Amino acid sequence: MVLVGLTGGVGMGKSTVAQFLAARGEKLIDTDLLARDLVAAGQPALEEIREQFGSTVFSREGKLDRKALGAMVFNNSERRQKLEAILHPRIRQAWREQAEKWREAGIPRGVVVIPLLYETGAEAELDKVVCVACSALLQRFRLKARQWSEQEISARVKAQWPSEKKQDRADGVIWNESTLEICEEQTARIFGSTCFRSEAQA
Repeated sequence: MVLVGLTGGVGMGKSTVAQFLAARGEKLIDTDLLARDLVAAGQPALEEIREQFGSTVFSREGKLDRKALGAMVFNNSERRQKLEAILHPRIRQAWREQAEKWREAGIPRGVVVIPLLYETGAEAELDKVVCVACSALLQRFRLKARQWSEQEISARVKAQWPSEKKQDRADGVIWNESTLEICEEQTARIFGSTCFRSEAQA
């Protein structure tokens, strides 16, 4: 099996490409969704977050207030590292287990969406990496469309590697600067190329 990591800067189009891949029938796991599951009610990680960050990042109903938590950690590198220490090992264990299930089932290729792929050293466990990228100007435009403030945008972008550095290290780049149709064409071309396919897909 070929295990492909899909990464890219925030707001650059990873989720869009992931949707295209899912529609094509690719086996795919999104670590952002894993992170949400890990902070669901009753999960051990949720209690660790409460211990580290207090009740101010929880709603009256006891649910995690992701926006409040984000505001707290993305403006403070020490707090962000504490949150990552809680979540990242659990996230990695979860996608490793899924990848192993794919291997056991004889799946020829699996895709793992990991926003902080290089930042966490995950490339060592992947066969190939595809980076989704666009210009910094368009990135900020897209994040503003999500109603993010300039402070939120700057903090999130700063918490990640520069897109250029990710592109340089990736095996393939999808330049998501144009239409959805062109993005989908690039996705199909890259994932259809020989170097991203297993022997079973050849």
